Amino acid sequence: MFMPVTIAKRIVCIVILSIGVPVEESSRICGFCQKTVSSIKKKLEANEIDALFVLRGGGGRRSPLADFKSAIVEEVNQNTYQTKQQIADMILEKYGIKVTPQAVGKLLKKTELDY
Repeated sequence: MFMPVTIAKRIVCIVILSIGVPVEESSRICGFCQKTVSSIKKKLEANEIDALFVLRGGGGRRSPLADFKSAIVEEVNQNTYQTKQQIADMILEKYGIKVTPQAVGKLLKKTELDY
């Protein structure tokens, strides 16, 4: 059975907090920051056990190209760009966003275009 590392760490933290170990010490043992351990403790005290086993995704940084993705793909399809650097230069010129050729490659890979 597969269990995400985050859930396993939360279970350890719950057990440690349940036996009365202070937040600071629990934080060190579990590998969570004190704010996270305090949040877990509050949920335990409020009897919100189910909320401790929910993993939320999407905590990462949003791409600066996200709003312009379709326009960039359309532009790439309509013109003849030879390299990712040319596409990066076009994005800088048209949208004012400086991106690396690697970022262009990731964007194009997500849209199934290959350069």
